[in-house]
Amino acid sequence: MRAADKWTEYRLIDCTSSEKLEIWGKVSLIRPDPQVIWHTDHKTPLWDSADARYIRSDKGGGRWDFRRRIPDKWQIGYKLGDDDLVFNIHPTGFKHTGLFPEQAVNWEYVYELIRERRKTKEVSVINLFAYTGGATLACAAAGAQVCHVDASKGMVQWARENAQSSGLADKPIRWIVDDCGKFIEREIRRGRRYDAVIMDPPSYGRGPGGEVWKLEDQVYDLVRRCAAVLSDDPLFFLLNSYTTGLSPSVMSYILGETIEHSGEVSADEIGLPVETSGRVLPCGSSAFFIGTR
Repeated sequence: MRAADKWTEYRLIDCTSSEKLEIWGKVSLIRPDPQVIWHTDHKTPLWDSADARYIRSDKGGGRWDFRRRIPDKWQIGYKLGDDDLVFNIHPTGFKHTGLFPEQAVNWEYVYELIRERRKTKEVSVINLFAYTGGATLACAAAGAQVCHVDASKGMVQWARENAQSSGLADKPIRWIVDDCGKFIEREIRRGRRYDAVIMDPPSYGRGPGGEVWKLEDQVYDLVRRCAAVLSDDPLFFLLNSYTTGLSPSVMSYILGETIEHSGEVSADEIGLPVETSGRVLPCGSSAFFIGTR
């Protein structure tokens, strides 16, 4: 497992009984996490003094219980190579904060891959289901041209604000609000190609017509379509998953079957170090295809 252990402004303090206690800058939050299936004692009194706790509803969703007043929005930073990424944090109505800190291990990896490739040629990246743009910022900071695609207008705007905060607003980033599958189909018809593809699809959801999206049922065809936009000399293809039923080995197999270029495929879990236990909390899986010339 690769652990995102270079954060200085984010900390995972403790986790037990389907919850985790985190510090985001100067704000402490308790949030639910289905991976935390153990029932250990609280290892720190910080549980009792957290600023806010997200409480799930039996009917779905949930609400924040704010124990004290916190800012509507605040910032945390991440040092990536020679660059400083700055993220705007905001607790949302669906428990998230606008950032998945475990993804920093992938930002580190793609940042170095792009910087090395740019010694000899330009790099273009498409980031699908791009959310608030963590990977987009990492790629742009490394010098890539990035196409950022997400179906949520609000999330794309949030990503643009993160780019502004990080001093990357003038970088060559295309901000696209669109259905990722439909956008890829149009890019294929237009003959547009990219040196790298990043995919971070949701585990479950519903489309505008009520159709059900389940990653296990959709991921193979989606990856196959996205592989069609890779250039003749691809740098990488990154597939992320938070679905417990989609193992790293399965993701690795899918990339191996769908990408026809020469290269190597690997996959593993990613996670966050837990301060009180010294262990690493699993937070999903990533599979990489790395092209070889």
